[in-house]
Amino acid sequence: MSHIVSIQTEIRDPVAIRSACDRLRFPEPVFGEVKLFSSFATGWAVQLPEWRYPVVFDVNTAKLAFDNFGGRWGDTKQLDCFLQGYAVEKAKLEARRNGHTITEQLLGDGSIKLTVNVGGAA
Repeated sequence: MSHIVSIQTEIRDPVAIRSACDRLRFPEPVFGEVKLFSSFATGWAVQLPEWRYPVVFDVNTAKLAFDNFGGRWGDTKQLDCFLQGYAVEKAKLEARRNGHTITEQLLGDGSIKLTVNVGGAA
């Protein structure tokens, strides 16, 4: 029996942040206080390709901070790509943690299909 699940992503897991960066070949995330254009943010900083300032994730509140000047300093498609990668990596971590195997398939529209096999060993 199959089940379709929709996921609303909250960025709360530093391990999954790092895994998403590895997956996408982004620089390793760095924890700390980061200067944005006219403010500071504290959390896990991820430098997206061609973004002037990093995106900063506060895993305690699931809030993110960034300054891309309405798209002039960074394309939001890169942020969407990171969020998708994070969701996939977090789902894989949780499935494995619960003793399941998981496979992924990239679909033609850019979405990713994950199949979790309950009870499988990773």
